[in-house]
Amino acid sequence: ASAAIKRYVELNNTLNATALDAIGSGYVCLLNATELRAIEPSSLRLVSLNPSACSQQTKNLLYEKAKEAFSGQHVFPAYYELILPYLEGAPGKDLKALSHANVNMNITTFVSLRRDALMSLTPSEVQGLLGVNLKDLAKWQYRSPVREWIQVQKQSQLDQLHIGLTGGTQEGYINLVTPKFPALSSAPLGAMATALHLLPALLLTLLMVSILS
Repeated sequence: ASAAIKRYVELNNTLNATALDAIGSGYVCLLNATELRAIEPSSLRLVSLNPSACSQQTKNLLYEKAKEAFSGQHVFPAYYELILPYLEGAPGKDLKALSHANVNMNITTFVSLRRDALMSLTPSEVQGLLGVNLKDLAKWQYRSPVREWIQVQKQSQLDQLHIGLTGGTQEGYINLVTPKFPALSSAPLGAMATALHLLPALLLTLLMVSILS
């Protein structure tokens, strides 16, 4: 299938709606970056593709094509329904814009979003995206990628969602890990020698910390 698609393109044929319909969701993941960029954006209005099984690069490129194809459709939820199959390739800035459009994204779509894009969202933006489906976020709070997203949010902002999310960062707290050293009096001679050897470096470190603070 990959060889057939390559040969088709090499013969200067365009990846229009007819070609994409023949390729379908089953083989669209075989298209390389050059072939994906050759797709006519307008053709995406006439076909139904599902790139969820493709690589992230393929999803990203198809999203950009779909965004261009549907850019003339500014009415919600019509635009959202058209762009929905391609949202796994959407960058953070576009998701932030969608958070103001009352799209009521379902949790299955949310957890499938591009990881870097999802991690860039604030709690209020996630609330805007999920809308009436916000309560479903709590069911995922111990599962990836929601768990990782929670861990980089301020707990005070998570509390404002009122759905019981925990695990965010506490403001005003700094976790310090203090190294433990054995008492020199009870340490073997080799350990004592090592400790004495490291003493100048430790003193220099303490001095630098004192100066910087």
